[in-house]
Amino acid sequence: MRVAGPDAEDYLQRMVSNDVAALAPGESCEALLLTPKARVIAPMRVLRRSDEDFLLLTEPELGETLRDQLLRMRFAAKTEIELEGHTSTLVFGGGVEGIPNDDYGEPAVEALDVELEPTLDQEALEARRIEAGTPRFGKEIDDRVLPAEAGLVERAVSLTKGCYPGQEPIARLHYRGHANRGLRVLAVEGEELPDIDAELSLGEKVVGRVTSAARANGGIVALAYVRTEVPADTVLALGGSKARPLH
Repeated sequence: MRVAGPDAEDYLQRMVSNDVAALAPGESCEALLLTPKARVIAPMRVLRRSDEDFLLLTEPELGETLRDQLLRMRFAAKTEIELEGHTSTLVFGGGVEGIPNDDYGEPAVEALDVELEPTLDQEALEARRIEAGTPRFGKEIDDRVLPAEAGLVERAVSLTKGCYPGQEPIARLHYRGHANRGLRVLAVEGEELPDIDAELSLGEKVVGRVTSAARANGGIVALAYVRTEVPADTVLALGGSKARPLH
């Protein structure tokens, strides 16, 4: 998504969760577009290409949603908002310039519009994301989840900048309360991938649900929301299997 024009910085600063005004040309940050109740409409990376030109990278299925939401709230702001298609290749290990991406537990960049042969399949990449504890829209992030529960406040929210949609509930939870659940990385026993939303239990009580799972290193890793009162080293029941904390 291209957001450009004399009011682009001011408009994005008022609309998204992170401090995009602090970015110098060439710098980027994670950010969220939120509802007034702090539910995630779209996660994104914001790249400042110049003083008046920003590129917003989001999931392909969210492009039109993000554009429509930003257009609807633009009012008199002198800002162009339009879809801008790119291919994005994730590159590990350096040697290529791109937008920093720390979703996979090791340094990587997103290189736009380059032709490179893939060396990781989708399942291996998904396993790295899960092991890194990184939430993804449509899996860990949906309209049931608050940013604090998904660990997104530390990644994509400025607690010191001015107002934006969803700012009040985020600040209230951060300063006066706590999230009731959080993401945990689990090693799952057995050979079958658990179903999404499969229940995690401690004794007779349901204390969590699985959101993602993949095969890795001869076993299964999963991301799950677990209630915060459950100690971090607790082994949980998952159907007839056990789920142990990976880290």
